[in-house]
Amino acid sequence: MLPQGKGFYIWKVPNCEGGDPEKIALMAHNSGLTHVLVKIANGIYDYNYDVALKKDLVAPLANALAKYNIKTWGWHYVFGDLPKKEAKAAIRQIQKIPLEGYVIDAEAEYKGKYTACRIFMSELRNALPTFPMALSSFRYPKYHNDLPWTDFLSKCELNMPQVYWEQARNPGEQLERCVKEFEAIVSPFKPIIPTGSAYGANNWYPKPPEITEFLNKAVSLGLSGVNFWSWDYCRRSLPVLWDTIAAFEWSGSPNPAKDIVEKLVDTINSKNVSTLLNLYQADAVHIDAKQTIQGHTALTTWYSELFNSDLKDITIQILEFSGKNPSRQFSWIAKAPNGDNFNGNDTLGLLDNKIIYHYSSYTRK
Repeated sequence: MLPQGKGFYIWKVPNCEGGDPEKIALMAHNSGLTHVLVKIANGIYDYNYDVALKKDLVAPLANALAKYNIKTWGWHYVFGDLPKKEAKAAIRQIQKIPLEGYVIDAEAEYKGKYTACRIFMSELRNALPTFPMALSSFRYPKYHNDLPWTDFLSKCELNMPQVYWEQARNPGEQLERCVKEFEAIVSPFKPIIPTGSAYGANNWYPKPPEITEFLNKAVSLGLSGVNFWSWDYCRRSLPVLWDTIAAFEWSGSPNPAKDIVEKLVDTINSKNVSTLLNLYQADAVHIDAKQTIQGHTALTTWYSELFNSDLKDITIQILEFSGKNPSRQFSWIAKAPNGDNFNGNDTLGLLDNKIIYHYSSYTRK
């Protein structure tokens, strides 16, 4: 099945959630992603492979994502100088990694290399006649008519143009122009799943409303999905853009309901004590290093004091959480305006989807 909904490109697995496949998968699930595109090869060489440990990093990630029914596509930057060897690299990776599809990233190096493209695509299709493939390249074919568009797309199911509105503020306009140019200029026309900007360059950064505009334009154009570049950059440097993408509800691929841990942290960050109490059973117990308390009245006092002391003016961020009913464990971090750092670990016990037991511990440095 071809991708539908929201996806993100991963360049280097170790740069995403500390390289932990389970954390990446959980973040993808919580953000409503339906697919993740991971680099599997660069030219003739395998990529996202730990040479020191002699360990492939993509297969464990694909398996972790599959637990949430998130599809993994592999992408490959190609140059066109050694087309048969590049095809062998792709085939080798596709045959050993549990991928749903393969993306060819062909850019400036492939301009004018028509013969190389035909060799490359023939080698791929002879070995993998029905495996889903896509092309990822420039957004405006009119400006890049020396790329072998037809030779690539005639053997692909999808077109994933890079609609990067770098140094501009008109993502919707650029996406619409991209689709119209491919419809008018390039044959055969293949369904488009565009890739948008979730990175910064030369003091330019997309703004959250631009991300929403790009997503809405994709929906209005009837596109089945979108991608963003890149997880590595966005999660580290532009978390507000990640949150904007995560919050967007793609029709037909709704975001998952929030877990009790996420609801608790969101409500703590809102500093709304009365809403917090709705997450706890009436006789819930809270334990920390100082005391054990029970009931809504005691919890009201505890949270009110906390919000006027250590947690005043700070927002906590979940690092990871795990567990299934009736328990959860999660860790979190936060930074105070004065520069102090918080690190916390909490355990929840649940009864009828509400907290009956809450152990919390945190340090401040």
